[in-house]
Amino acid sequence: MDKIQLLQERKAKIEQAGQEIRSRINAIVDEASFVELSAFSFSKNEFYGEDAAGEGVVTGFATIGDYPFYIVAQNYKVLEGGVSKANCDKIAKCLDAAEKNCTPVVYILNTRGVQIGEGVTVLEGLGKLLLRSTQLKGVVPQYVVVDGEVYGSAAMLAAIADFAFFTKESVLAVNSPFVLSAKAGKNLNKEEVGGAKALDKTGIPAFTVNSMDEVRSTIYAISELVATPCVEAALNDAVPALNVSTDAATLMTIFESPVEVGAICEPEVKTVLGRIGGIAVAAVVFDGGETGVELNAAKLAKIKNFAEFACCYGLPFITFTDVKGICPCTCVNNSRVMKEAAEYLDMLDTIDTAKIAVVYKKAIGLGYSLFAAKSVGFDYTCAFANASIALFDGAQGAVIELGNEKTDKKALEKKYSEENSDPINAAKDGYIDAVIEPQFVKQYLIASLQMLAR
Repeated sequence: MDKIQLLQERKAKIEQAGQEIRSRINAIVDEASFVELSAFSFSKNEFYGEDAAGEGVVTGFATIGDYPFYIVAQNYKVLEGGVSKANCDKIAKCLDAAEKNCTPVVYILNTRGVQIGEGVTVLEGLGKLLLRSTQLKGVVPQYVVVDGEVYGSAAMLAAIADFAFFTKESVLAVNSPFVLSAKAGKNLNKEEVGGAKALDKTGIPAFTVNSMDEVRSTIYAISELVATPCVEAALNDAVPALNVSTDAATLMTIFESPVEVGAICEPEVKTVLGRIGGIAVAAVVFDGGETGVELNAAKLAKIKNFAEFACCYGLPFITFTDVKGICPCTCVNNSRVMKEAAEYLDMLDTIDTAKIAVVYKKAIGLGYSLFAAKSVGFDYTCAFANASIALFDGAQGAVIELGNEKTDKKALEKKYSEENSDPINAAKDGYIDAVIEPQFVKQYLIASLQMLAR
């Protein structure tokens, strides 16, 4: 048989099997930049008696805004995206290349689970794949697009990745949503089990998007921050609005091109990638409204994971503090909250770039110790003139915590009154480097970043 004709027939078969998934890839990457790897991989599923064209997954490399990426895309049109040992081996091979070339990875996932008939063999393949993805964590950024329904062990890739994108159609579950719904004794649709809103306690959904264009633009924005830590920008900009309204929304205006990560999960804690004076930073902005944020295990886990990203990619870490400490309730006390706080401190200790704290509202008790204290490694700490730094949240809090029949409650009220929580008192002991007018916070941050950022 004519080898050229045979090649053309094989290519036509591959293109037909992967037409839809290649269009999804092309929606993310730069035009005509995708180069496929291992395109002529074919195995046969004995259970279904069908060929798995390309092993049911498309891999290759491309650029997004001229930044290079490796691409892994599950082809749902081949055995419903069924995961096989060959499928896992092909992806792992792509991850090997990503590690060797220090190049980020984008996964486009769409699978109903494993291919039936492979038994333990596919479990070995999944173990290999998940381990390789884990080994890449902190080496290169990994992005997962939940492009439809993702069930089974492959869903773990979204948990391992640095950023997971969800659309309105995205469903992610380790077990079938129908099984989970039945176990719960409820008649839930799949989105109520594994959609982005249903997973708001997991910390997995980093972004909810409406299109692949949004995926592309967000990946590009993060790549710009990680790859180009410093650019020219306007300096010495005051923010007069902060003198009028000291709130998180106004505070967010000091960032240039901010990207909020995980907005759907624990929204009182905003984790933000952006620039201040042209310098790329990773910032935690506590949004406690009128009362301040009370910590729980989920909030601390979100901060810890974000701090880990900052550590891995050398971004200065900034906290904008409005924290009252750990939520005083039995359910929080009987949770991983203390473990998460300890693990966050361990992660904070590994960050060798600038660590800066801004107490813009409250830093009370453990809230101060974790997010502003010099003793845990913050290089520079400033406080707004109208901020509150204290052991307890006001005189009433002190009376509740320490009051008993023998306590002089009037003395407690005097000691922990609002007047005595003035940040000047902390500054007297050298714990606060500057007490500032809120409108000048950006100027102080730029000056400290220019001195401390490496």
